[in-house]
Amino acid sequence: MEIIKPRTLSGFMELLPGKQIRFEKMAEILRQTYASYGFAPLDTPAIEDAQILLAKGGGETEKQIYRFTKGDSDLALRFDLTVPLAKYVALHYNDLAFPFRRFQISKVYRGERAQRGRFREFYQADIDVIGDGKLDILNEAEIPAIIYKVFRGFGLTRFQIRVNNRKVLSGFYAMLGLEEKSGDIMRTVDKLEKIGAEKVKALLMEEGLEEAQAEEVLRFTAIRGTNAQVIAALEGYTGKNELFDQGLEELKAVTKNLAAFGVPESNFAVDLTIARGLDYYTGTVYETALLDYPEIGSVCSGGRYDNLAGYYIEKALPGVGISIGLTRLFYVLDEQGLLNPQLPCAPADALVLPMTADPAPAIALAETLRSGGLRVQLYCENKKFKQKMAYANKLEVPFAVLLGEDEIRENLCSVKNMTTGEQVKLPPREAADYIRAALERENGPVILEAQA
Repeated sequence: MEIIKPRTLSGFMELLPGKQIRFEKMAEILRQTYASYGFAPLDTPAIEDAQILLAKGGGETEKQIYRFTKGDSDLALRFDLTVPLAKYVALHYNDLAFPFRRFQISKVYRGERAQRGRFREFYQADIDVIGDGKLDILNEAEIPAIIYKVFRGFGLTRFQIRVNNRKVLSGFYAMLGLEEKSGDIMRTVDKLEKIGAEKVKALLMEEGLEEAQAEEVLRFTAIRGTNAQVIAALEGYTGKNELFDQGLEELKAVTKNLAAFGVPESNFAVDLTIARGLDYYTGTVYETALLDYPEIGSVCSGGRYDNLAGYYIEKALPGVGISIGLTRLFYVLDEQGLLNPQLPCAPADALVLPMTADPAPAIALAETLRSGGLRVQLYCENKKFKQKMAYANKLEVPFAVLLGEDEIRENLCSVKNMTTGEQVKLPPREAADYIRAALERENGPVILEAQA
């Protein structure tokens, strides 16, 4: 039989067990944080009817989608979690309680060119709040609080949630007589951080803006200061456009309520350059940056939209949500050396090593340790002691629990700390408490911050 060389397709990520466990720890922090705010878990099918997925797509989306036929069915892999959510809410509208709050951590697929930090298969971690007809602005203030809790849960402090409002931008462009070009201007201004002010100015003029108009747009987006100072500067534009005034009131409501949600101003900033490139955002928009690694770009983004499911149901279903590209975030954190190397990442807390021919006592010991709240693996192979310890070392298990004839006779077990080499003899239940206490002391953040 010819041996086929194993390979992983370009743009698809496979991790070794240690890194996979770190990835799962990040996903678990997301699940726990989302659930703590009353979001229900949801999982939609990876494969949908292509017509459903492309209702909001076309253009670049249609080029990137993985599409195929099976019999008479025209099928496609989901390219994000928002469009399947829209279908889900429309389909189950009569069964859901509104506002509907859901989180989803699932894989999505995009047939784009694979490159550093960008994948064809990747996990997104989304939350959305969907209203029936209306959705209060308080929801738009709560979203940054959830982002804050997630990144603090990861172990980070040096991050900033940047917030703006599309109505403020659209209203301002209308003041300049550029209402019909507002969408194009927002997409161009959204590139400021990547290409700089001069190139953005040139692009704006290519789109038909006069030089004075392009300079005024850049002057407006360059307003800086504390949140109160930026809001005060925006107050100078009020009374000239109704949409601008409405957006400013919403922005003020979001900033005012953030303190009540426990978000310190050091982690939150009004930033008039944030627009988000997608047209379906209609109000508050968010981007989150790691302050010590600006080259990474936004690691969490989203915003308010007014008609989530308009293609599938004749009801107004406004919503607000955010998405974290979990695979990309994990990749860049790993590349920057920010994943905590000391975090215990073995698949078991303890490895039970039988030292007698009869396995029954070791089986009973493993069950006792599991009942004490530990993850326990029983070594079942008939190998020499040296080989057993080599396996424990390669597995990087924190504790090896040895059970020989002496231990069985004394109703004890030998617990060896694989990091320090310390070894103690304890009754099985006390051994479980001992190991659990040691693991709690060693437990640290998933992500390390840059040292000042």
